[in-house]
Amino acid sequence: MLFNSLQFLLFFIVITLTYFGLKWQGRWMLLLVASCYFYMVLKPEYILILFLTIVIDYIAGIWIEKTTGPARRWLLILSLISNLGILAFFKYLGFFTENVSWLFEQLHMPEVASQVFNLGNRLFIKVLHLFGESGISSFKDNKSILPVGLSFHTFQAMSYTIEVYRGNQKAERHFGIYSLYVMFYPQLVAGPIERPQNVLWQFHKTFPYDAENVKAGLMQMAFGLFKKLVIADRLALLVDYAYGSPDQRNGLTLLAATFFYTIQIYCDFSGYSDIAIGAARVMGFSLMENFRTPYIAQSVSEFWRRWHISLSTWFRDYLYIPLGGNRKGEVRQYINMMIVFLASGLWHGPNWTYVIWGGLNGFYQILAVLRDKLLARLGFSAKPARQITSPVNEQKAQSPLRVVGNVLFTFVLIMLTWVFFRARTVDDAFLILGRIATLSPFEHIDSPLNSVEMWFSMALIAFLLVKEYFYLSIPTENTTRFAVLFVLITFVTYLFGVFSSNQFIYFQF
Repeated sequence: MLFNSLQFLLFFIVITLTYFGLKWQGRWMLLLVASCYFYMVLKPEYILILFLTIVIDYIAGIWIEKTTGPARRWLLILSLISNLGILAFFKYLGFFTENVSWLFEQLHMPEVASQVFNLGNRLFIKVLHLFGESGISSFKDNKSILPVGLSFHTFQAMSYTIEVYRGNQKAERHFGIYSLYVMFYPQLVAGPIERPQNVLWQFHKTFPYDAENVKAGLMQMAFGLFKKLVIADRLALLVDYAYGSPDQRNGLTLLAATFFYTIQIYCDFSGYSDIAIGAARVMGFSLMENFRTPYIAQSVSEFWRRWHISLSTWFRDYLYIPLGGNRKGEVRQYINMMIVFLASGLWHGPNWTYVIWGGLNGFYQILAVLRDKLLARLGFSAKPARQITSPVNEQKAQSPLRVVGNVLFTFVLIMLTWVFFRARTVDDAFLILGRIATLSPFEHIDSPLNSVEMWFSMALIAFLLVKEYFYLSIPTENTTRFAVLFVLITFVTYLFGVFSSNQFIYFQF
């Protein structure tokens, strides 16, 4: 079910009103049934996969807690392999088969390549038939049969068994509550990827109706829809036009589309997170922050402390640190950083464009570490990581020109990586970068948007950046002011929103 649909609006109203009329026993049952329905609207058959992972990790968590010695580690490994195996099969089978087949072709072993390809193809078709689908014209044209949100709830389930193994979380004995932890509808499809310590205990509580939570949650949902429908989906009109056939577009058009996509993906994904967090907050639940004004970051490292925080911290805690982090020497640190970002790229999709996107971000991080160490050797103190409360306060300690320069430089670096993230193929990505690098000052933007729509889009981007830079929040304490602002945002969204049933970008991951 899409957040930007009338169906979800009716679903949310009915479920929320019913929720507050029930006691604890009825609440968790209602939310679990509602979450199942929410997911099954998209593809009913795939809930069987979700149920399988729930059963595996529920049992694994209890066994891990009861077991002592080396057996605990093997139980954890078995649980992780089961989760990653399901994810790999549905998401990466086609990608793996295609690339292994290509490798054998390069080794002049066409017969082996054909056998590998046909084996993957047959297995793929059998699974499609199992889920009620039929036939594939070309395995290469359909590299995966990815259930919606599988990457997100797989990582959330894995965090549970890891935390039980580490002793940071008690194994959940209530099967319904554990199922709700994995399936909680606001963040089921595209996160935030929660930790059991933050969420599980909340499902055991009965939250009373809180007017302040309701107002704050509704306002966050309203602004999330504004970012999605008014900004992201409007910018997508040019992005889809340019990236759909980059060989027919000039450099200036591709540059404008890349800039638009940089804003689009932020508004699209953070808009989803806002709706998810807001919907949960209305009912009294607290989900983790997933975005913290990333485009005002003064370095790539800071950007990744602000962008998709739930995934960034997941990779930090469950991959980077276990690999040794920065504790095993400089070379090992760089390898660990690159592994994390390559894994993050592959997590996003079975395409080399995502792997290159992750590799570029890892390369940026390594260069930043090398730069700081070089400055330290030259007698300059490298600026330590900091928690910024406001860019305005930050300017008191730094030159405004330097702050703006750092932000713009970081923005451009990140924008270049988005070319690979959005392009359909690696060849398309390099074509786009090549045309941007050699654009002529006499070119004009070839756009499906007219001049008024282009200026309106730029005004929306300027509004967003000003709001982000100055950390402007929408007040909800005063009920009258809340009502006026909520109605105004809703009206503007209805008036200027692009209602073309566009799904959220991160649904595909």
